[in-house]
Amino acid sequence: MTTRDGSDDPLIPTPVSSQILQEMPTKSFMLQRAGQVRMSTKTQRQPVLDVLPMAYWVSGDTGMKQTSSVDWKNVSLVAEELAVIIPIPEAYLDDAQVPIWDEIRPRIVEAFGAKIDAAALFGTDKPASWPAAIYPSTVAAGNTVVAGTGRDLAEDVTLLGEKVAMDGFAINGFASRPGLKWRLAGMRDDNGVPIYQSNMHDAVSAGNLYGYPLSEVINGAWDASEAEMIAGDWSKAVIGLRQDITWKMFDQGVISDANGAVVLNLMQQDSVALRVTMRLAYATSNPITTLNATSASRYPFGTLQAATAGS
Repeated sequence: MTTRDGSDDPLIPTPVSSQILQEMPTKSFMLQRAGQVRMSTKTQRQPVLDVLPMAYWVSGDTGMKQTSSVDWKNVSLVAEELAVIIPIPEAYLDDAQVPIWDEIRPRIVEAFGAKIDAAALFGTDKPASWPAAIYPSTVAAGNTVVAGTGRDLAEDVTLLGEKVAMDGFAINGFASRPGLKWRLAGMRDDNGVPIYQSNMHDAVSAGNLYGYPLSEVINGAWDASEAEMIAGDWSKAVIGLRQDITWKMFDQGVISDANGAVVLNLMQQDSVALRVTMRLAYATSNPITTLNATSASRYPFGTLQAATAGS
C-alpha cells in the first residue's frame, strides 16, 4: 500500500500541526484550564501528597520532641489515542474553489476538543484506563448543590464554593453550560439593579464570577441535564500529552467498519483519506488537606447540579 505523510503532501501545509495545537485550547476547556505535562511513555506517575506532617507540644524543658512523617501516593496518567479518518474524493479536491485544509482543520479541532472535554468532565465515551471524570467524582464526594437550593443562582454558587472550601481547596475558576452567562446577566435585585455586572471593557475581569474566570463549554461536550456549573481548583486536573497531533494522507487502501465490511476503497473509488491522531491522558489529583483527611469525601471540585439531574 502506498502512503504519503503530511510532510511532503501539498494538501497539508507543514505548519498545520502547530496551528492545531495552538487552536485546541480555544475548543477544549480542559486543554485551556487543566494543568499539562509532557509524557515520555504511555504510562506516567504523578506523586500526590497523601500524609501530612504533624507538630507536637514539647512537655517541659527536657521533654522529648516527637517525630512525624509525610507520604505521597501516585496518580497514574495513561495515554490513549484519539483519532479520525476523513475521506475526500479526488474530484472534489480538483474542483474545490477554497483551501481544503482551511475548511477541515477547524472541524477537526472542534471534534477533538469535544471528545476530550466530554470524557474528562462527564465521563462520556471515556477510555477505560482513565480515572473517573470530574462530574461523577463530585457526586461521589458529596460536593454538589442542586440548582434552586438557595434564594437564587448567586447564592447557589456560594453554597457550592463553601463545600469545596471546607474540603481545603480554593476555587480558581468555573466551567458551565452554554448560555449561563446570559442567565447571570438577566438577574436583578429587588430594586431591578443587575446583580451580575461583568466588565465588558476590561479583558481581565470580563466574564468573571466572584472574581474567577467563568467559561462556557460550547463545543457540545456539556451535559446540561446533569450540571449547570462545575467549580474547583483546575490545577488539580491534569492532561498528559504523549503525542502531538499527527497526520497521514493515504491514496490507496480500504476503510472498514467495526464489523470488517469495506466502506470505502480509496483506489477503486478515486479518493484519498486523511488520518489524524493524537495521544493524551487525563487524571485528577486529590491531595490530603488539613481540613479533610478522608479521600472519599474530599475532592477539589464541586458541581451545581441541574434541577433535573439524575431524573
